[in-house]
Amino acid sequence: MNKTRTPQRGPSAPSAPARAAIKPGKPTFRKGAVPGEIRIIGGQWKRTKLAVPDEPGLRPTPDRVRETLFNWLGQDLGGWRCVDAFAGTGALGWEAASRGAASVVMLEQNPALLGRLQATQQQLKAQSVQLIRGDALHWLARQSAASVDLVFIDPPFEAPVFEAALRAAKALLAPGGWIYLEAPQAWDEASLDALGLQVHRYLKAGAVHAHLLQARHQEATP
Repeated sequence: MNKTRTPQRGPSAPSAPARAAIKPGKPTFRKGAVPGEIRIIGGQWKRTKLAVPDEPGLRPTPDRVRETLFNWLGQDLGGWRCVDAFAGTGALGWEAASRGAASVVMLEQNPALLGRLQATQQQLKAQSVQLIRGDALHWLARQSAASVDLVFIDPPFEAPVFEAALRAAKALLAPGGWIYLEAPQAWDEASLDALGLQVHRYLKAGAVHAHLLQARHQEATP
């Protein structure tokens, strides 16, 4: 992992009383709120438009959240190995590749969304991006330990996969690696601690709760 860039200071994690219990529930995002297109915010493909098809459960990470996340991580991800586990539009994965990530694996089961990702890959000539159709949990479980620097976990909010995805992602993290979790509610410290994770940064934007996580007992460099 490129150690010249470390997550920057940002909003701190919420206090324990402000955190919701971690239980799968109904999605809290507003139906019909999906935009027709979004833009890559930074890096070599800055301002490139990405089409957002009308697919059930598709909810691209908002611009404000993506901008904050990559401010935390640093704008240069040169040398990083990244996985966008529930790619959808690929907004998170394209942002990482745009900022110089050495490799970005995007996992997507929906054939229509995968076709859109393939079209974008060709448009951008994104050689560092690998597109895989398949179940994210199964793919993560088959990978080697310490093989990934950054995992994006942003599944459909109604999908009961959050805990399993976090467990699988943590097993892959290289020393100093990161997990980005986007969820319909904040995860409390006790639940994350049981998974061996801790919150480094946190942001709430509308219905989105964004968490930047790291394995416990690792000291993050401010």
